[in-house]
Amino acid sequence: MMSPNESSEEVFRLARSLIEIPSVTGDEGACCRFLMDHLARRGWRVESLPVSPQRFNVFASKGKPDVVFSTHVDTVPPFISAGEDTEYIYGRGSCDAKGIVACQVSAAERLAAEGIDRVGLLFLVGEETMSDGARAANLTPRGSQFLINGEPTGNKLALGTKGILWVNVRTRGKMAHSAYPELGESAIDKLLDVLTEVRRLPLSRDAVLGPTTLNVGVISGGCAPNVIAGEAQAQLMFRTVPAGEGRPDLRQEVARLLDGKCECEVVRETPPLKMASLDGFETDVFSFTTDLPSLTAWGQPFLLGPGRIDSAHTDHECVSKAELVRAIDLYTRMARTLIEGKP
Repeated sequence: MMSPNESSEEVFRLARSLIEIPSVTGDEGACCRFLMDHLARRGWRVESLPVSPQRFNVFASKGKPDVVFSTHVDTVPPFISAGEDTEYIYGRGSCDAKGIVACQVSAAERLAAEGIDRVGLLFLVGEETMSDGARAANLTPRGSQFLINGEPTGNKLALGTKGILWVNVRTRGKMAHSAYPELGESAIDKLLDVLTEVRRLPLSRDAVLGPTTLNVGVISGGCAPNVIAGEAQAQLMFRTVPAGEGRPDLRQEVARLLDGKCECEVVRETPPLKMASLDGFETDVFSFTTDLPSLTAWGQPFLLGPGRIDSAHTDHECVSKAELVRAIDLYTRMARTLIEGKP
C-alpha cells in the first residue's frame, strides 16, 4: 500500500491528467477512454455505458457494488489547461469535477486494498447541460443500495439541493421603420412586459432549501436600432424548492401566467432533492442542481465533494490540495459506514 504522501501525489497526478484532456459537454470521449484505460490497468472491471452516438458513461467495479461513487467528467467551456502550486491545482474541471473523479478513484482503491470490493465507480457525461448521461445510466443500474455523488460542497455532506426549471420564451411582432412605430409591433416591448410579470411572480420558500430564485440569463431580439423588432427571446432559469402545501406547481404557474402572451418552451425540469445526514459529517444545503435526481435507480443518494462552488465555472477555477486529500478520507469513511449498515 502506498504511503500517505505517495497516495496524495497519485491523486494530484490523476487530477492534472484529467484536466489536461478537454471534455466540454458533448465532447467527453477522450476523457472517458483515458479513465477506462487507467482503471483497467489497476484491475477494475470496466464497462462503457452508451448515452448517445459517440458518447458513453464509464462504470467500474470489482465485486457487486453496494456503494457507488459517482460524478461527471464533462466541463463548461472554455478549456483551461492544468496548473499547480504548493496549495492548489488549477484548470477547467479542477473543482467541477475532475479533482473529485481523482478522489473517488483513490477512495475506491483504498477500500479495495482493505478487502472491501463492494464499491463501484460511475463517471457520467452531460451533467453541465441536460444530465443525459445520468438519465441513460438510470436505465441500467447495478443493484447498489447507496450512491455517493461528488460536487464541490467544501467537503460538507449536502442535506439538500435545489431543482431547475429552465424556460425559453419568445415574442413575435411586426417589423417597421423605427421613425413610424405605429406601423409596426415591437416584439421587444412585448418581451419586456412578459419578463416584468414573471419577475413579479411570488416564489416558494422552503425551511431547509430557502427561496426559489429566478435568473433571466439570456435576452436577444431585433436586428437594428432603426427597425421595430419582429422577434425577441429570453432564457429563464428558476432554482426551485418544493412548492409547499396548497401551492400550485411552479411550471403550471408560469404556463398560466404566460398563456396567450408569448411562446413558451420548458427546456429542462429537475426536482429539488432532500437527503439524509450521517453522524460525524459536517452538513450544509446547496442552491445548485446535480445528476442525483436523474439517478434514482442507483440507491439512496448522498452528496459530498472537495472544492468551492464559487470557483466552479470561472476563469480562475481551482481546488485546494488539502481538500482533495481530506475528501479521500471522507469518501472512504462514508462508504465503510454505509456498507457496515451504520448510517
